[in-house]
Amino acid sequence: MKTITKLFATGLTAIAILTTSNLKAQTMDATQPMTTGSGMAFKVGVGVNGGLFPDKSEMDYGYGADVRLQYDLSPFVALTASGGYTRLKWKGSPLKFEFIPLLGGVRVFPIDRMYLSTELGSGLAIKEGANMNFIYTGGLGYEWKNGLDLGVKYEGYVNNSSSDLYFMKTGQFNLRLGYNFKL
Repeated sequence: MKTITKLFATGLTAIAILTTSNLKAQTMDATQPMTTGSGMAFKVGVGVNGGLFPDKSEMDYGYGADVRLQYDLSPFVALTASGGYTRLKWKGSPLKFEFIPLLGGVRVFPIDRMYLSTELGSGLAIKEGANMNFIYTGGLGYEWKNGLDLGVKYEGYVNNSSSDLYFMKTGQFNLRLGYNFKL
């Protein structure tokens, strides 16, 4: 699974280099609102997601739901903030780790409605005795004009060793299907 992670990271890097190497200066009209090609400056999205962990992880799979607020700074860059619910299942055990992920991030739109995204944040553990964990993500996706949003990402977790539900570091390959509403 290390090979898949390296290929995924290399692919994202190549896409970022190829799409940003041909940027052109843009002029802005102060009287026009900053929007994406769809004409929206603010969006609220709801989504469901599911993911699988690499073979060497002590986790088996994860799933959840989220609500995302997106503010388009320009047609090419947007800020995001999201929160939701996530449940991770341990391999060969009935134990589950449940938490509320709170993330902030950036989306870059190098090609029309396709985006590259990254987020950082924290997971607020629901079970008593479990500690918060650090979450980092990186991925890509596509937003259709009708509001549909499909994305794939790697979502990594780092946990505190004093937690009752302890895992040091793990991550999942995640698929998210969402729908964006304009405000």
